[in-house]
Amino acid sequence: MKVLVVFAHPDETSLCGELFRTATGALRRAGHDVDVIDLYAEGFEARMSRAERIVYETDEPILDPMVRRHADLVQAADALVFVYPTWYWGLPAVLKGWLERILVPGVGFVLDPDSRKVKGGLRHVRRIAGISTYGSRHLETVALTDGGRRVIMRCVRVLARPFGCRSTWLALYGLNRPDPRRIEEFIARVDRTLGAW
Repeated sequence: MKVLVVFAHPDETSLCGELFRTATGALRRAGHDVDVIDLYAEGFEARMSRAERIVYETDEPILDPMVRRHADLVQAADALVFVYPTWYWGLPAVLKGWLERILVPGVGFVLDPDSRKVKGGLRHVRRIAGISTYGSRHLETVALTDGGRRVIMRCVRVLARPFGCRSTWLALYGLNRPDPRRIEEFIARVDRTLGAW
């Protein structure tokens, strides 16, 4: 399987950085062809430009060479894995911007010009996984809707095959009060789970 792993954390030495390395290592050991995008290391610009917005619904909505390269990786992938910290109960801005600039018409979806209905453009994606860390505890996160999880597990998944795309969510909550044992167990869980794909 061809897997694209998207990493969104400014510090590669962070826990998220370790989870990113664990995930990619487990997938490679399982025999998958793994491509990676490190949004911060690549200096990905999260903001959609005025020019991009103007051409958004045309046959050529991508103007930036980096965006084109990332869109090509998405279109070639059988599986998508997102590794990021949950900040303010949502996605880091760079990852939200990446989704907006990459999953444009013709890549993430097709927009019917007459009915304005959206048809998913990621039908080739068979698996989606999210790996995230949270400062808050699980109940607090659920009470505040867990925006990042909803975007990845619902919005992105519906662009794939809502009933045929397998999804995996791996979350480590409560890092405002870190517990080294729980952290080690979670790293092992990520390794075990993705190693079984």
